[in-house]
Amino acid sequence: MEPRSPEEARILASWSKNVSAWTDAVRHSAIESRKLVTDRAVIDAILDAAPRSVLDIGCGEGWLVRQLAARGIPATGVDAIPGLVEQARGAGGDFHAASYEDLAAGKLDLRFDLAVCNFALLGKESVEVLFDALPALLNPGGGFIVQTLHPASACGDAVYADGWREGSWNGFSADFTDPAPWYFRTLGSWIDLFRRHGFELRRMREPLHPLTQKPASVIFITAPI
Repeated sequence: MEPRSPEEARILASWSKNVSAWTDAVRHSAIESRKLVTDRAVIDAILDAAPRSVLDIGCGEGWLVRQLAARGIPATGVDAIPGLVEQARGAGGDFHAASYEDLAAGKLDLRFDLAVCNFALLGKESVEVLFDALPALLNPGGGFIVQTLHPASACGDAVYADGWREGSWNGFSADFTDPAPWYFRTLGSWIDLFRRHGFELRRMREPLHPLTQKPASVIFITAPI
């Protein structure tokens, strides 16, 4: 496996430093877009798929696993940051510390009806590694849902082209530090990424922020071809 790029390493370092700040922000509903639209949007997409089991990849402090469990859907969470997994376990649920490379190596010997990545695909190489590994994690007829920043909204004033961007904690509390870089993909590049890894785009949703009426995110609903 190729060595992790400096940007990929910085993503992990940043999230390791911000475990407490992120946990507090999520559990106190301090992120406006999540509270107003994106949390509900990903839950609705999952419920529409009617899975009997869900794998939350990049689960953070575990909120989505707990929300699904409350709705009677068994879910398992994995995250590369041990501190976040510890926070998730402390609130209850089935959680494992595993990087995308770990999943590709078969560390999690389980299969699920649905895999979900909710704002968890920040890198380049790591995301491609994960996409390669996904078919082995899905039951026959399984699906894959991704919610991420909408490229049209997230591009800002930069050129609309794939590439690494510097991160920012603008809009978050002063407790956050050392923002992680992230890899920007155009809408076409996202669709091509799924296609190249053997996934068919079944549906795409663009949840609107109720105040700005601009896309708060994009949700890709896919399945292996």
